[in-house]
Amino acid sequence: MILADLFSMILRLAELAFGAIVAGLNGDYLHAAQHADSWQLHRFIYAEVVAGVSIFFAVVGLFPFSGCFIHWPVDFIISVAWFVAFGLLVDWLSGNCGYVFDWDGLAFDGSASCAQWKATIGFSFLSAICWLVSAMLGIYWVHRHTAPVGGSYSRRPWYRLRI
Repeated sequence: MILADLFSMILRLAELAFGAIVAGLNGDYLHAAQHADSWQLHRFIYAEVVAGVSIFFAVVGLFPFSGCFIHWPVDFIISVAWFVAFGLLVDWLSGNCGYVFDWDGLAFDGSASCAQWKATIGFSFLSAICWLVSAMLGIYWVHRHTAPVGGSYSRRPWYRLRI
């Protein structure tokens, strides 16, 4: 069981890091476009909110007493929210900087907006995958450690045979 706890902790740290990266890159763009109409920035505001919620729940999931495996529905909902943010950002890019996952020829010299957006899209996808894996791990853990309704549930190790 310690292996599942360790894997869950690694996933939470990755979720926290990816959410912070997306929040930072996206926040930089929102700051630069602060005088634009909020309806034109709706997808970026959505991605920023999802990143903030993701950071909050990743920090809460890092607490050792939080029982992080029973919160798999929250993990799944945040994963879906990240996939929606990923889709919105990919739709906004829409070929202006080339293919979304074409990373050739990108320069990171401070003025590379295409590189910034491709990094935001990539990290939002990675965050969605981490939240989905965390939800699947939670479903597996809850399935293995809960009793069925109306009956007792006891698991014997595979090596103990009933005679």
